[in-house]
Amino acid sequence: MSSSANHTRSKASALAEDGTLNPAPEKVGDPKFQEGGFFDPRDIVQVKYEMLRRVSVDRVSVTEASDEYGVSRPTFYQAKADFEGAGLAGLVPRKRGPRGPHKLHGEVLAFLIAQVDPGEPIRARELTDRLRTKFGLDVHPRTIERALGQKKTA
Repeated sequence: MSSSANHTRSKASALAEDGTLNPAPEKVGDPKFQEGGFFDPRDIVQVKYEMLRRVSVDRVSVTEASDEYGVSRPTFYQAKADFEGAGLAGLVPRKRGPRGPHKLHGEVLAFLIAQVDPGEPIRARELTDRLRTKFGLDVHPRTIERALGQKKTA
């Protein structure tokens, strides 16, 4: 196997491990990304940066750039906001949404722990009703199970 094939495979593996592998590199239509040189359509950070540069520096329309780089206009605007807020690091894909059980901490978590008898199964559906009554919170039963660190048993 050629060293070029090893390099290509290792770069794709590295991009995948870092979460920066473009899920649709075939949609990138910019000729620079088709030449196989510096520009790599598999690198989503590079693709987003060049798309933003094309609008900002080359003055192409957002619609044209979105089409050329295989993304929707909302994706373009999100990339623009991410870049403006955090620079190049903002273009690195990240998991969206809350990190961890944001409703279940402090007094609420203490309440849940007090409701569970050690060695007994968690009755998560019943606990959701108790949380709603006491705190006015709507929490999914699986969220309660995860917060209490046990598998579903009831």
